[in-house]
Amino acid sequence: MTSLLAQYGLFLAKIATVVVAVLIFVAGIAALTRRKRKETGHIVVTDVNRQLEEAGDSIEAVRLPVKLRRALHKRRKAQHRAEQKAPQEQPCTYLLDFKGDLRASHLDALREEISAVLQVARSGDAALVRVESGGGMVNRYGLAAAQLLRLRDAKLPLTVMVDNVAASGGYLMAAVADRIVASPFALVGSIGVVAQLPNFHRWLRERNIDWEQFTAGKYKRTVTIFGENTEEGRAKLREELEDIHIQFRDFVKERRAQLDMEQVGTGEVWLGSKALALGLVDELATSDEVVRAACQRGRVLQVQYRAKRSLPERLRAGVLAVRDDLATWL
Repeated sequence: MTSLLAQYGLFLAKIATVVVAVLIFVAGIAALTRRKRKETGHIVVTDVNRQLEEAGDSIEAVRLPVKLRRALHKRRKAQHRAEQKAPQEQPCTYLLDFKGDLRASHLDALREEISAVLQVARSGDAALVRVESGGGMVNRYGLAAAQLLRLRDAKLPLTVMVDNVAASGGYLMAAVADRIVASPFALVGSIGVVAQLPNFHRWLRERNIDWEQFTAGKYKRTVTIFGENTEEGRAKLREELEDIHIQFRDFVKERRAQLDMEQVGTGEVWLGSKALALGLVDELATSDEVVRAACQRGRVLQVQYRAKRSLPERLRAGVLAVRDDLATWL
């Protein structure tokens, strides 16, 4: 018996050694990466008008006869030279993208992009934001909506475009806009709050395993994964969720006064066509149509913040993305 315990202790010591070595290795990589990295990211600006023009010219280059193709090429070169010599000051539309997950991971990039836009925005400019999100953490999406409010406060007309989904936290962001445009089959709404978690208390009890939890404050922990939940704790959690739901509804109602919150504030989600009838969106169209129309009126600049991330950060982001995808699927 003593020999068995000694072998088991040796096995645990080996496992602990391997774990510590891995942690030291990862920490070393993180430290080296931080030392090498001097900047955290940068803003990338794309001229959408030029991008569309070049895409069309690629087709024309195949479709047109050689002479007309050469004439088009010369005309474009002359046009670009003229623009460089005598640049015209015209209003700009700034195009941003927000693709959200449960943690609203794109929030930091959105903050940087909006700060960059506000640094140069002038009277007459506008903003387009493509939002794609099924919602997630309340505090993160509340901050994302507050970031969009900075555009409104700066008097930039704001249009939010929804091609696929803007539900829950995604719709919280969309509600900030002056105008919401959704594709006919986009999923919109879900003005509600949800919290769910598994409970392993009975499984632990069957195996004679106790779970001890210590708190200070009556409602520091209302429900738990491993302990035995009480009706009082469940009731308190429901109360907290209801408070958040009321604030969610009030936030949306303040910005879209035409909505019947008793009808749309139920947590349901609707397709774009039904969302239009309910007043959740203002127009049915794809973001491509909206962007193209903006290009025809003036200049459109797409603003993207590209962050530099270390290897440990990329690994962590990958693990969290898998976790979020699994949680969304479940």
